[in-house]
Amino acid sequence: MTLGFSVEALLPQARVEGPLRMGLVRLPEAEWLDPTPDLAARAEAFDAHPHSVIARPEAAEAIAELGGLLGVEGDLETCARACWEDLCIMVQDAPGVPFRLAAAAVAFPTDWRLEEKMGLSTAAIHAPIGRYEEALASGVDTFLEGLQSFNIFGRTNAFVVASDALRYLPDMAPEARFAHVTPENAGSTLFVRCEREALRRLKRSRAIVFTIGIYRARLDSLSDAALARIARSVEGFGADEAARRAAPHYADALRGYAQRRLGETVQ
Repeated sequence: MTLGFSVEALLPQARVEGPLRMGLVRLPEAEWLDPTPDLAARAEAFDAHPHSVIARPEAAEAIAELGGLLGVEGDLETCARACWEDLCIMVQDAPGVPFRLAAAAVAFPTDWRLEEKMGLSTAAIHAPIGRYEEALASGVDTFLEGLQSFNIFGRTNAFVVASDALRYLPDMAPEARFAHVTPENAGSTLFVRCEREALRRLKRSRAIVFTIGIYRARLDSLSDAALARIARSVEGFGADEAARRAAPHYADALRGYAQRRLGETVQ
């Protein structure tokens, strides 16, 4: 089992229902990063948004090591301009204590702002996710503590949004963002946005690199199987998680579109 580099390939591994889970897949070295990055889009984003990079002094050793791994000489932004993925560096102040975010280059955020997350522990970063503390926080910390440099693990998630922007930082209330979406036009106005995430530990610095690759697809471009899967997310999440994802504001349109296109195959 592995992770691809498109919404269609990622959706089978994305959580669309049920309890929170890490959903990790072991990745070979060759599948760590997207082999066909759009570096022009990366450059454009970093040129337009210089605040998208923050690096604290304690991440310097890890950044240099990451550059060597990528075959790049330069700072964290230089590394992030050389690949499709956003790059986050997590450091640990002492064995057994939680990792915290010490540096990141995030050209394509998904509704989060780097300056608000910098310096936070993994649990604090994910605090907005309902039941994260109870369901996942301890397990994630244990996993990061035990992660070895010879392993790479990946996971993915999927969101339904009303934009195909690479930088997804909506400034409108959800009822306004989805006001134009109906069952009739949902195929052309709703998009599935996947984050392809990977974790690996750097051998010398012992920091953890967390990479995030963004993939988007319009609803009407999906296969029937992919559409049926994302449609399950309308009913698949609890009320808190559904509200965080703004699902109440597009649920009827997504459900209606899927039923019109797939008929009785929608569960």
